[in-house]
Amino acid sequence: MNADKKMCGLDVDSGYVELAVEVFSMLADATRIRIILALREGEHSVNDLAEAVGKSPAAVSQHLAKMRLARIVAPRQMGTRVFYRLENEHASKLVTDAIFQAEHALEANPRHHHGEKAGA
Repeated sequence: MNADKKMCGLDVDSGYVELAVEVFSMLADATRIRIILALREGEHSVNDLAEAVGKSPAAVSQHLAKMRLARIVAPRQMGTRVFYRLENEHASKLVTDAIFQAEHALEANPRHHHGEKAGA
């Protein structure tokens, strides 16, 4: 089992630790968390995301550009519109776990322990 952990970078001296810190740093922004939550359902245009998170399209575009460089989101251009999707499932899982941890901080018996869907 330890060999499996070392092979995928889960050892305490892994070179991925610093990169993981950068991922957490990238996600340490409420707008980016909201963008990831919106993208869990699939691809959205910049304007749709801006409306969903309550920010201007320009502000959302700046966040998406940073998230694209971090390989959290991927763009697809269709004419003059750009659509974004999550690059993989990991950012969504990180955000879900962070929301669940936040529920533990505020509630003695968090909703996610009752089998309710997060956000329901």
